[in-house]
Amino acid sequence: MDEHDMLLSPAGVDALRTALTRTGFTANGIASRLGAQTTGAVARNDYRAALRATEERDPLGTLIRVFICDQTESEADLAAALAPLTVAEAVAGGLVERHGDGLRAGVDLEPYADDWWVLADVPASARPGRPLHSEHVLGLGGATQTLIGATVRRPVDTALDLGTGSGIQALHLATHARSVTATDLSERALRFAATTAALNGQDWELLRGDMVAPVAGRRFDLVVSNPPFVVGPGTTTHVYRDSGRVGDAIGAELAAAAPDLLTDGGTMQYLANWVHVAGEEWDERVAGWFAGTGLDAWVIQREVADPMAYVDLWLTDVGDTADPRRMAAWLDWFDAHKVEAIGFGIVSLRRGGHADPVVRVEELRQRVEPPLGDHVAAWFDRQDFLRVRDTDALLAERYRATDGLQLRQEATMGEEGWAVDRQVLAMPRGLHWTEEIDPLVLALVGGADGRLPLRDQLALLAAAHDVDPGELAEAAGPIVAHLVERGFIEPVTA
Repeated sequence: MDEHDMLLSPAGVDALRTALTRTGFTANGIASRLGAQTTGAVARNDYRAALRATEERDPLGTLIRVFICDQTESEADLAAALAPLTVAEAVAGGLVERHGDGLRAGVDLEPYADDWWVLADVPASARPGRPLHSEHVLGLGGATQTLIGATVRRPVDTALDLGTGSGIQALHLATHARSVTATDLSERALRFAATTAALNGQDWELLRGDMVAPVAGRRFDLVVSNPPFVVGPGTTTHVYRDSGRVGDAIGAELAAAAPDLLTDGGTMQYLANWVHVAGEEWDERVAGWFAGTGLDAWVIQREVADPMAYVDLWLTDVGDTADPRRMAAWLDWFDAHKVEAIGFGIVSLRRGGHADPVVRVEELRQRVEPPLGDHVAAWFDRQDFLRVRDTDALLAERYRATDGLQLRQEATMGEEGWAVDRQVLAMPRGLHWTEEIDPLVLALVGGADGRLPLRDQLALLAAAHDVDPGELAEAAGPIVAHLVERGFIEPVTA
């Protein structure tokens, strides 16, 4: 994009970068200046200690007060902090705005990670009573962080960020993709993204259009999207939130587009909301999005909200809580369509080129050891292992229990002592899966030390439990496949 597509001119961006670097206005620089306790308080929107620590109004202190604590400061102090960028350039680009006798932040300029900065609109919470722009550009929020953590970070040639907004996902993609393309329906968002890219010394292809339309006919190794996934009647008031599609159709639309977007072996990951409809199984409904795509799919539901809480959340997000008619219309739509709840989660797809794609739709509400993206990549790897092995081949492998695997038992005291009611395998790390098991599965996992092929291990179990070896082997096939997919046991490759 050319210079007219950024908030500042190229020279202005260079000047801003110089100022931010010179003053130490980086995540590490701010943490060093404020200290761990005050930095933690700032993260909770408690600015009292930060304001006391920056009373001197030195350049770094001024930038912290303006862009972190949302204070109005004098033009002279801000000129010293932003130099060589002039105040006039900063005002013209919307970086700061005049307020009372001084200047305050016009955008959210957030130091991020080690040495990045992200430009976005000032959040609604910082400007109570001020309506959000219809093309409001989000900064670093919870959903953004979820997708960042869930993305598979293996090196790729080409990556695509659909609905880039301020460009945070593209920043991360550029660390492991040779080239990055980013799209957005909002020209305003693309100006922010272009400025974010230039400020961080990155070069992305930025295209305007609705979701996949700007890249029709092209394929990518990795596609990510934090789309406008909010579920409702299809009304569009804010493009970051509202797709214009009715219900949860944006999630199904992205699933349908994925086969033509991905290279062989390519991966697509996006955030989605889906409705829980009375009389329907939500997981079966979402699984239907992938029918006929030929893609492996793993959908994990992380949160569920009731309609009232959901509507209140998103009206609050744009400062519309004072509009009871809007809330009533939204809730009426949910009632009319028998929506009992709304789920939030992550969709991960892969174009594996297999005739029998694997589709899993499940809940993952427990705590997960970050980054989730590593676990997603490992899940697809395990599918590759399982896909090419029938039961005989599975039984020919040697397995070992995953490190740290725990056994938890529930027992009831009776006349003859403790009687075990329930035994559960628990993974203390990673995805923290738990699995209720019977004594034979417990013996199988307990004997998985990597020394014997599983078939030999089963023969010993059959003799010990007086069961037919052939029948045990046949029954063990799907059990072993499930334990491998979950990661309770893993094949010994050496």
